[in-house]
Amino acid sequence: MKGIVLAGGSGTRLHPLTHAVSKQILPVYNKPMIYYPLSVLMLGGVREIQIISTPLHVGLFRALLGDGRRLGLSIEYAEQPEANGIAEAFIIGAEFIGDDQVALVLGDNIFHGPGFSKMLHNEASHVDGCVLFGYGVKDPERYGVGEMDEQGRLISLEEKPAAPRSNLAITGLYLYDNDVVDIAKNVQPSARGELEITDVNRVYLERGKARLVGLGRGFAWLDTGTHDSLLQAGQYVQLLEQRQGVRIACLEEIAFRMGFIDAAACHELGAELGKTEYGKYLMDIAANHR
Repeated sequence: MKGIVLAGGSGTRLHPLTHAVSKQILPVYNKPMIYYPLSVLMLGGVREIQIISTPLHVGLFRALLGDGRRLGLSIEYAEQPEANGIAEAFIIGAEFIGDDQVALVLGDNIFHGPGFSKMLHNEASHVDGCVLFGYGVKDPERYGVGEMDEQGRLISLEEKPAAPRSNLAITGLYLYDNDVVDIAKNVQPSARGELEITDVNRVYLERGKARLVGLGRGFAWLDTGTHDSLLQAGQYVQLLEQRQGVRIACLEEIAFRMGFIDAAACHELGAELGKTEYGKYLMDIAANHR
């Protein structure tokens, strides 16, 4: 399975913070925002990743992450000149995807919860159509919403409905079979001129090949698109890291624990970060697992 992080957009809701920088470069506590969606793909075992951003910002991500080799990854970059919708990612990334399945994660979404890596592996191992992830919210009218029947089957999808049929918001993480490329190419722009991901998902729903996996209680799904939500996400990560003594979305640690890099490489990455707590944490992990 290939992976795409869509890190485009102008971040207007975060102005003036994002006048000169991509919002996915902004810090969420102690690491850049893009670390969090990247960690999702890595936890799912995805090692070939494409980051899509604006022509203005793509160089920032290349400077931050390089070709991914140091993390045992292969990272490519592509440009989305205009904000033409999430589904355009599959058109831009068609050559990168090739004949493979693909996971798409939005660059401003944070996922954290028990057993997440195991769940991703399980779902990614048998994608037949598309797999969506639903999260219960109190204001579903702000999101794409999925409705399930009594047997747990997905029966409807609506984009920001005035009268939601459920409280299950469709999160910014999607798994697809290879048909998604052709489906995206045939989607028509919506009234707001964008290729909507909900329209792609509806095609799978009509084919009877769309599944919705609920992210239950105790799981956190955070959107960092506003000043308040960005601050809240940072405070959430800070609280858990300080209380539990572990790091959330620490790419170097994930790469080590997933077997993408060895202990020596993990220690070297920590040493390069000097005397920061982040660097010390990586060196301790490497030293304790030699």
